[in-house]
Formats: sequence, structure tokens, C-alpha cells
Amino acid sequence: MIKIGVLSDTHLGRVNDTLRSIYDKYLADTDMIIHAGDIVSTEIITFLEQKPFHGVSGNMDPIEVISLLPPKKIIQAGKFRIGLLHGWGSASGLEERVYSEFEDVDIIIFGHSHRPTQYTKNGVLIFNPGTATGNTSSRHNTIGYLELDDKINSEIIYIN
Repeated sequence: MIKIGVLSDTHLGRVNDTLRSIYDKYLADTDMIIHAGDIVSTEIITFLEQKPFHGVSGNMDPIEVISLLPPKKIIQAGKFRIGLLHGWGSASGLEERVYSEFEDVDIIIFGHSHRPTQYTKNGVLIFNPGTATGNTSSRHNTIGYLELDDKINSEIIYIN
């Protein structure tokens, strides 16, 4: 089994106590960390690279992050293919836009809206972990877990 911690929209200029706490409590026992963009700082990338790390750049990322991370990526994790991108534009229609960006994937991970999302469309898991440390319209910050074995298990974790 592969356990993946999924983050998006951290919007942090530096590693802080909140991110360290999230890492220690929720990510330290994962096999891989995926970040769906709006990381904002290369310091965050370096911190998350304590584990095998995959990330993409988002619309709020500075050139330093954009130069390190592509806007779109496909990750092979066990027998599953994961499409990863941040997303763009209005939250309305976002899921349809990111869905149309990939073919032949089992999971699509995206961010941008700060809204946790998980459902299956045509056999593909559509997954947004919400925002771990950024502003949210709800009172909760969230991250996600994926557990990949014979099948895909996903979970949204409310961290406050």
C-alpha cells in the first residue's frame, strides 16, 4: 500500500509552526507528499521534500517556484496514474476544466478553489484537498490522504 499526503494552497512565505505541526501529525508517516500548487515559497518545497515529493505551480506562485515546478504533471504511483494541476479561473466550472485536461488517469488532484472535493466521475477520482493553511470560506483547513493498494481510498482530513 502507498499512503500519500495531499496538500494545496498553503500560501506560506516560510515554514511556520502550523506547517511543522501538520507535517508531524499528518504527513510524517506517509510514503509521498503531493502539493497541488500555490506553495508560494521554495522554502516550503524544501521542507516537504523530506518525503518523496511531487508538486505543480499555481497562479499565486512566484517565478522561483514556477522555475522548479511544472504547471501540470502525471505521477505514476503503484499501478495508478495521477494527474496533478492547480486549476484556474472561477470556482464555478473548475472541476470540469481540470477533468478535461487529462486522459488515461485514475485520479485527478487539483487545488485553487480552497474547497475540499472528492467524488468519482467516469471511474476517475476527482480530488481537491482544500487549503491546508490558506484562507478558506469555511472555518476549517483541510488536507487529504490517498491510500493506493488494489483500489483507491481517499479521505479529507479537517485539521482545525
